[in-house]
Amino acid sequence: MIGAGPAGLVAAETLARHGARVTIYEHKASPARKFLMAGRGGLNLTHSEKLERLIARYGDAAPALEPLIRAFPPQALRDWCASLGEETFVGSSGRVFPRSFKASPLLRGLLARLGSLGVVLQTGVRFEGFAANGAPLLRGADGVIDCQPKAVVLATGGASWARLGSDGAWVQMVEAAGVEVTPLAPANCGALVKWSSRFRDDFEGQPLKTIAVRFGVEQVRGDVVVTRRGLEGGPVYALSSRIRAAAQRDGVAMLHIDLRPDSTLETLTRKLSRRVPGQSLATFLRKAGLSRFETATMRESHPEGLPKDPAKLAMLVKNASIEARGVAGLERAISTAGGVAFDEVGADLMLRKLPGVFVCGEMLDFDAPTGGYLLQAAFSTGVAAGRGAARFLGLNPDS
Repeated sequence: MIGAGPAGLVAAETLARHGARVTIYEHKASPARKFLMAGRGGLNLTHSEKLERLIARYGDAAPALEPLIRAFPPQALRDWCASLGEETFVGSSGRVFPRSFKASPLLRGLLARLGSLGVVLQTGVRFEGFAANGAPLLRGADGVIDCQPKAVVLATGGASWARLGSDGAWVQMVEAAGVEVTPLAPANCGALVKWSSRFRDDFEGQPLKTIAVRFGVEQVRGDVVVTRRGLEGGPVYALSSRIRAAAQRDGVAMLHIDLRPDSTLETLTRKLSRRVPGQSLATFLRKAGLSRFETATMRESHPEGLPKDPAKLAMLVKNASIEARGVAGLERAISTAGGVAFDEVGADLMLRKLPGVFVCGEMLDFDAPTGGYLLQAAFSTGVAAGRGAARFLGLNPDS
């Protein structure tokens, strides 16, 4: 087992439960660092929506992931957490969290279980590729490690949060073995916007709350924050993959912000028709309930000046256009898109060109939005790779 993130740890557990002798090699000094970091934000494990809708969230990768997620669905993940002493609950948004809102209790429970199953964890060991005979090349503090496993599960993560362990270094090693890898790209990240200097200086760090952000036909509600480089926040993260693709294709991606998603255009038009003669537009908009920040956002969208016509002004409130020039890089991304192409693995996630080598987690080519989908896929593919490796070893993971 190479990699001690969620996918690797659950794959190790799956293998060990069926009688395999398992050693986990992790290049950092401690396991699951990115998982622990995610726990600082409450640890969104999965989502409670209908399974069909959850699977559809993975876009182009949904057909490949569907059987793996159905084999280890959200309820199975919640039951597994409970077996480790950490009950879960469904939040108001449908997202699923551990009762503690932390990753550390789950990790402690899992590491204790792995220990009881005889799993060995060796840290400070780096994966350096494959030998001519297909064996993994591993290097620890004392040099090369002689390792001739009967099966290998790769779970080294994507390329976001490199300081926590997911540095993407595995890509060239896997490609050297002839395996196709879709280029890694940032996902669940902020949009890059070239603000006017005045807007940036006045509003950097401030949130636009309870808005809706639209790109194309997809709209996501929530809060966003203006940063020096652009926009951050859940709605932008959810749309980031589409923003990235559009910016790569066209040079820009046009976002549309609805500052009043709960008000209709007609209602706003009537409200904005009540300006009295002689009243400045800025004063009128403030009295109509639009903050200076919101009015400035409208001006960013319409730099030639705000329209005086109530209908056009209402349309701007509902549809302030912001030009994104791309998305933040991998160093600022929550997760990674791209990875080992699903055509390169069988149904059990074994690499077709490297028999006995299995791949799981963020190394696979899928793009998961925020909402628990990344961890769900990590756990589901980890279980699938563990079961696949058990079958390869002649064990019976289906018993």
